[in-house]
Amino acid sequence: MTQSEAAPRLSSGYWRLWWATGINSVGDGAFAAAVPLLAVTVTQDARLVSVVSAATFLPWLLLSLPAGALADRYDRVALMWRAQAIQAVIVGVIAVLAAFDRIDVPVLAVMAFALGACTVVFANAAQAVLPDLVAKPLLHKANGHQQAITTIGLQFAGPPVGGLLFAVAVALPFGLDAASFALSAVLLATLSRSGGRQRSGREVGGHGRCGGRHQYRRPPAERPMAEHPPMRTAIADGLRRLAGHRLLRTLAVLLGVNTFCWQLGNVSLVLLATQELHLDAPGYGLLLAGAAIGSLLGGLLGAPIVERLGALPALLAALVTNVVTFVGIGLSPNAIVLGALLAITGFVTTLWNIVTVSLRQQIVPSELLGRVNSVYRMLGWGLMPLGALVGGLVAHTSGVHAPYLVAGALRGIFLLAALPVLVRAMRD
Repeated sequence: MTQSEAAPRLSSGYWRLWWATGINSVGDGAFAAAVPLLAVTVTQDARLVSVVSAATFLPWLLLSLPAGALADRYDRVALMWRAQAIQAVIVGVIAVLAAFDRIDVPVLAVMAFALGACTVVFANAAQAVLPDLVAKPLLHKANGHQQAITTIGLQFAGPPVGGLLFAVAVALPFGLDAASFALSAVLLATLSRSGGRQRSGREVGGHGRCGGRHQYRRPPAERPMAEHPPMRTAIADGLRRLAGHRLLRTLAVLLGVNTFCWQLGNVSLVLLATQELHLDAPGYGLLLAGAAIGSLLGGLLGAPIVERLGALPALLAALVTNVVTFVGIGLSPNAIVLGALLAITGFVTTLWNIVTVSLRQQIVPSELLGRVNSVYRMLGWGLMPLGALVGGLVAHTSGVHAPYLVAGALRGIFLLAALPVLVRAMRD
């Protein structure tokens, strides 16, 4: 056996998921740039702009636990493509309403909540399905590729396209997002029918590599329904599993604080860029695209960095760097400095994601992964609506620079509190 034959490779099923992720991310990037621009055409009040952002993330607090139980109970790929099909319809409605100038803050908030609800289902299923497609030794690499393609679409390609399309016609970026959802749903539906979850990243030509064919656990959707516990019991199992693991519990709390602070600062970013730094719509999209370079590099280089430094040292370095850059963003004197600091933040945030997602996928059994992910992300993302509202109030009372300064200080305080657990885990 040659060295090339012995090296495990990512499966064709994984690459189909990767393509679906990339296509959808381009549309979502255009959407992400267009929504705040649309919101500020409706109102200049930072508090009302923050309501739309809060509505987007509120489903993580309200719906994450049942969505995780669904991901362990039903076919995960089917949940993903159906959620995206519904999202295509919702964004299509936004495009029509925007074309006829029928958008206001309440309508945007309702649509944002509906999209967020579908995202909760999709994201929980997507993280839980990856170990069904990828062997454990390849999880860091697979998650790095997912982060990279998501960054290319969501932050690099999509935002400038969204900004330019918005300048041409308000409805165009939303039409692009609806089309990307539909195409991604088609790709995922074919993956579900092909049974791609059963194939191994090590499988080639009918014989296994590196110790033989990788055996995956039986997908939850194939088990008789009588084997599934009641929904309340299933959710409680996920809660107990996360609560009983000190490192995962600490990381979940840190994620909650960090995403609260991220949203606290980020909710005023469009106002900081357009009002204080005087960027137009295409310029705002380019600012986000420039920041995405850091996230892209993090996705490409994250796995080698983890292999060289170790998972937890890399994680700690990312956390410390984010504290410093958030304070720097709040003090940014111009768009160039702001873009550079956003790029650094993107790099280390992507590194955090690669480490923590892979860690959960390695530690948690497949049959519990959806529920544990849902608890983790409820804690991690559930405070984002509150962060958006607090950020809007801080920006309204103290100016658009203040939210990032407050967020940086809070992140530093909680990192110091979590440091003993992280250091102990590194020693162990």
